[in-house]
Amino acid sequence: MQPSRFVFLAALVLASLSVPAWARGTIEKVSIQGLDKGDDAEIIENIEVSLSLYQVLGKVQGESRLEYLLNQAERQTRQALEPFGYYNPVIRVDPQRTDDSIVVQIHVDKGEPVRVRRENISIVGPGEDDQYLQRDLAAFSPRRGQAFDHTTYEASKVTITRRLNERGYFDADFTQRQVSVTRAENAADIDLGWDSGLRYNIGEVRFHQDYFRDDLFQPLVYWEQGSYWHEGKLDRLRESLTKLDYFSVIDIQPRPEEAWDHPNDEVPVDVTLTLAKRNIYTAGVSYGTESGAGVRGGVERRYVNRRGHKLNTQLDYAQKRKSFLTSYKVPAFRWLDGWYALSASVYDEQTDYIDLRNYKLIASRSGEVSENLTVVASLNVLDERWRYSSGDSYEGLQYQNSTLFYPQITADYVNVDDRMFPRRGYGGSATVRGGIGGVGADASFLQAHAVARAYLPIGQNNRLIGRVEGGTTWTSDVLAIPPSLRYFAGGDRSVRGYAFREIGPRTPAPDRFALGAKHVVVASAEYEHYFGTGPWGVAAFVDTGSAFDDSIALKTGVGLGVRWKSPVGPVRVDIARGLNDPDSSFQLYLNIGADL
Repeated sequence: MQPSRFVFLAALVLASLSVPAWARGTIEKVSIQGLDKGDDAEIIENIEVSLSLYQVLGKVQGESRLEYLLNQAERQTRQALEPFGYYNPVIRVDPQRTDDSIVVQIHVDKGEPVRVRRENISIVGPGEDDQYLQRDLAAFSPRRGQAFDHTTYEASKVTITRRLNERGYFDADFTQRQVSVTRAENAADIDLGWDSGLRYNIGEVRFHQDYFRDDLFQPLVYWEQGSYWHEGKLDRLRESLTKLDYFSVIDIQPRPEEAWDHPNDEVPVDVTLTLAKRNIYTAGVSYGTESGAGVRGGVERRYVNRRGHKLNTQLDYAQKRKSFLTSYKVPAFRWLDGWYALSASVYDEQTDYIDLRNYKLIASRSGEVSENLTVVASLNVLDERWRYSSGDSYEGLQYQNSTLFYPQITADYVNVDDRMFPRRGYGGSATVRGGIGGVGADASFLQAHAVARAYLPIGQNNRLIGRVEGGTTWTSDVLAIPPSLRYFAGGDRSVRGYAFREIGPRTPAPDRFALGAKHVVVASAEYEHYFGTGPWGVAAFVDTGSAFDDSIALKTGVGLGVRWKSPVGPVRVDIARGLNDPDSSFQLYLNIGADL
């Protein structure tokens, strides 16, 4: 026998002795041992994804296939550890058979991670002096002495590449991109560099649409042509166009390939706009304990003409409360993004305690001062008549009338991490209005009102919500202030545990109807807990406050609630009890949507 043939046969014998023979069977379970389910959760998940064993769980396997899967398990586990910097683990695959069922235990000792021994990370070219790029370079991870985690390395690399593109370095490319791992020394050497190329300027913005006037959207381009390129400028333009609600698709594309045809290294931008459906119709039914059953309907014309005007009309017709509102809006894109609006409304209320009707005309100008702050300035004309019930009848009672002409300014501020479900941040609104008696008004008055909310995360699944409200009125004739401009307290957005408008000055017993007050103060604290990563949660809260004319008498309510993160926004169901002589033992509330 030739020596080479003898060696080959000997190797076959040794191989057959080292690999146990497995009859056909079914892998019922794979268990990974030696890793912490908390700290090593991502590693365990990557091993589970990488192992072919998981793909055949519960399926009968032939002898050769079973041996192949078990032999591959060690290699696949080793490869799954490498992205986390563990290149020298000790892995033992321990299959245990019971009849035809097999349980596979994979014991993992990660060993010491590979650490960065040397890093050479740089940017050359004009971007070398860009402070934002230098800031990203300084924050690059992993650095010398740190464990070489592939995910962290790739994320840092992508951050710099994306920043180069955002800031107009469209010709940027890698000069070197290499990571050398020396397993024997648990060491990694990083060589990574970019050539930024020149920084382009932002050129002509070309709108492509086939309905509106060609010059309508140019005021939304707030920067000068030829100024430095920054992706944030285009993001703000996209946001402004989205808020108009004219379009179903907004496609903004820079054209760096055309920069050579333009002076000053300018990159033109194409904005392609696809019209949305012109009319939106709404309809529904409603029911309220005070308003009764009703129907609602409306129509919004997103664009009336080529100048971008809008028309919105809404009708709410219930048994005891009816309202009609129509508004016409004209784009106001110069100076501040916003609208000129002219609105007219009629409101009629016929409940057990009040007979009220008012007519209101509003001319306003809204504007976005910043990403977080919106301001609305308006001139208002209000004509209102009302009378309160005496017992069960209005017979013989005279109406009170008030006509007021007054300016008003409202500011809304929102700075939260998520407008649909904020976990961190704060927001609020403030309103000031006033009129002078004799100048189209029956009385002089000045009102100031503010609401502030704060959101604070506690751990991963909890949040604390705080809310404060305050309002005051200065007037020469309190009786001339109509109910629609008075303050009330009680209800789901005020002091829970009390009915709507229950707190404050009221008519004498036995009816005790709310009259409204000159001042209001309310404070609330709420704690929410959500179960794991699911949409369901519970809440506990305490509210206190009052509406008052002279002396304050705080009313406090406490309660519990259920929370659901629905696709259309948070749904809140609360049950609360007042602690200071409420009209009823418990109050039930339902709210849908973010409360900002």
